[in-house]
Amino acid sequence: MRPIRLPEPPPVDGMETPEIFSGGGGGCATVVRRAVLIGNGSPGAENQCLGLARALGLADNLTLYRVTRPSGGINEWLHFLPISLHKFIDQVLRQFFRNTRFAIVVQGRRPYRVPNAGSVGLSTVLEADVKKIVTVARDTYEKEGPTLVVACGWDTISYSSSIRKLASDNVFVIQIQHPRSCLDRFDLVVTPRHDYYALTASGQQEVPRLFRRWITPQEPPRSNVVLTVGALHQADSAALRLAAIAWHDELAPLPKPLLVVNIGGPTRNCKYGVDLAKQLATSLYNVLDSCGSVRISFSRRTPWRVANIVLKEFAGHPKVYIWNGEEPNPHMGHLAWADAFVITADSISMLSEACSTGKPVYVIGTEHCKWKFSAFHKTLRERGVVRPFTGLEDISNSWSYAPLNDAIEVASRVREVIAERGWTVG
Repeated sequence: MRPIRLPEPPPVDGMETPEIFSGGGGGCATVVRRAVLIGNGSPGAENQCLGLARALGLADNLTLYRVTRPSGGINEWLHFLPISLHKFIDQVLRQFFRNTRFAIVVQGRRPYRVPNAGSVGLSTVLEADVKKIVTVARDTYEKEGPTLVVACGWDTISYSSSIRKLASDNVFVIQIQHPRSCLDRFDLVVTPRHDYYALTASGQQEVPRLFRRWITPQEPPRSNVVLTVGALHQADSAALRLAAIAWHDELAPLPKPLLVVNIGGPTRNCKYGVDLAKQLATSLYNVLDSCGSVRISFSRRTPWRVANIVLKEFAGHPKVYIWNGEEPNPHMGHLAWADAFVITADSISMLSEACSTGKPVYVIGTEHCKWKFSAFHKTLRERGVVRPFTGLEDISNSWSYAPLNDAIEVASRVREVIAERGWTVG
């Protein structure tokens, strides 16, 4: 339903125009006060949605929906398919092999992953349902105003684009990360600058001419594309202040400087193994004398063979604490209390968070990165945001830079584009 536009009242000498008739009035039907977030179960993707919602001031009025794929059995080999096709095949297999001895082999023991909101700091998460989201957006438009829809991840693309198609007058749809498809399906697309690396001279040289037509994107960013340096996240100043309070008793008494080491895991564009683990262990050992204390965290992607080298070298060292993955995650506390960071080059999310603090960030493993990951690291170096970790550093010597502020910059652009529709965010 389109918003009702009241007729312009006739001017009366000596009288101001009533506020209800003034342009850009604050009626409910023109103010975006709520957000619907659509994630794919990846904390990295969902944190980007939450980070933008926080930057827009909508953190207290949002709902997280999650797109879930069938899992277990043969489903683990079908994740390359579009999610609608994957679910259709799963339904066919469930009907065909139901009550047979092959059911467990084909489907596994649990057909669908159970949504868990704890990984992104929320108490509840709902199964994504386009019809439900569209119905609520339409039915509540006049009373509660438009709905902001923010989605991130490949599996969410069909959901967010369908919502925009069915309720374009009631929603504003933002897709985070380049969808590798028609950008006109969304009101706004937010994506890192390095996603356009294929269009640069360096990128063109890395792709054989025969395959260039298959590499996306194929054209420069359009007017509805907002480019960022890194990934959006929730680690804004307000969140870090709360984390500083929550982790004060554990982290404040530690000897300074506090060096936080975040270890990720190899990816398609940043492959490494025990060689980098050994390099990290050697370099870290060399800087221990200049550290007051060291805190090390592994990610869920860290291979055991990589973690094992670090554990053997530093487990039991009086200056070093290694998070065991079971106690409360100290990540936000580390961002708040660290004096410097060492981060493996594979994690754009962890680097983006650390580089938003304005504290020294050292990176190890950039030589293992290729394609757009190398472009991302080049941008960070050119901005003076990071330095390579060599083991020759004096961690007590601090340095500064202009922190990354992607979420705030994107939020500003979102407000501008929404204003073009006669709406505001408040």
